Amino acid sequence: MPVHPSAILDPQAEIHPSAEIGPFCVIGPDVKIGAGTRLMAHVYVEGSTEIGEENVFYPYATVGVASQDLKYHGERAYTYIGNRNRIREFVSIHRGTEGGGLITRIGDDNSLLAYTHVAHDVQLGNHCVLSNGVTFAGHVTVGDWAVISAHSAVHQFCRIGRHSMIGGFSVVVQDVLPFSLTTGSGREIKLFDVNKVGLERRGFSAEAIQALHKCFRLLRDKKLNTTKAIEAIRAEVPALPEREELLAFIASSERGFIK
Repeated sequence: MPVHPSAILDPQAEIHPSAEIGPFCVIGPDVKIGAGTRLMAHVYVEGSTEIGEENVFYPYATVGVASQDLKYHGERAYTYIGNRNRIREFVSIHRGTEGGGLITRIGDDNSLLAYTHVAHDVQLGNHCVLSNGVTFAGHVTVGDWAVISAHSAVHQFCRIGRHSMIGGFSVVVQDVLPFSLTTGSGREIKLFDVNKVGLERRGFSAEAIQALHKCFRLLRDKKLNTTKAIEAIRAEVPALPEREELLAFIASSERGFIK
């Protein structure tokens, strides 16, 4: 195991022989680090934290530290990070809390850019991009392939749907629909249209993209409330899997959704 002599590793930590621990890193006793993962320098990892394979942590990232939630009183809680993630400079990832299932979870193949904050009990999917300065409050859920642009903030308990994109400097206080392009702040935040470029890159068919475009047009129609818009979607849009996913997301929304 390549470990810099200035690093501090608790002897109870479980670190794969192929992992790399750089200068001035600090690793706590309940930490597990998988094969090929690299901590470049000044990375601090504590708590009951499990990190998978082939991740790269850039300098000054902190992982598994105690939640800032004032209701957290030291209960044993967990942080899980999957494989092949890129965690950039000064990213902070906090462990879970009793009120949120006791675990903060990050999936595979995500990019967390500099100064991103992932609060307690966040559930982040796979292939997501969190740009510089993105801030999640606790209990946020993010679907696969979501892109959150720079310096956006997401209110606690919000959900961000799969394949959605949020514009820079947005303030999100309600759920963000899957497949959508959304940007703005507070009452001014709006669903603009389907995330066409992102879906084309992911191989979605022209038929699916056109169907989603019609769904969003109906949802934005000022003459239709949500109930009427959903009725129109069911009547006018082909029953593709993407349509069904969108409608199921709307039906399960507890905070309301941005349209």
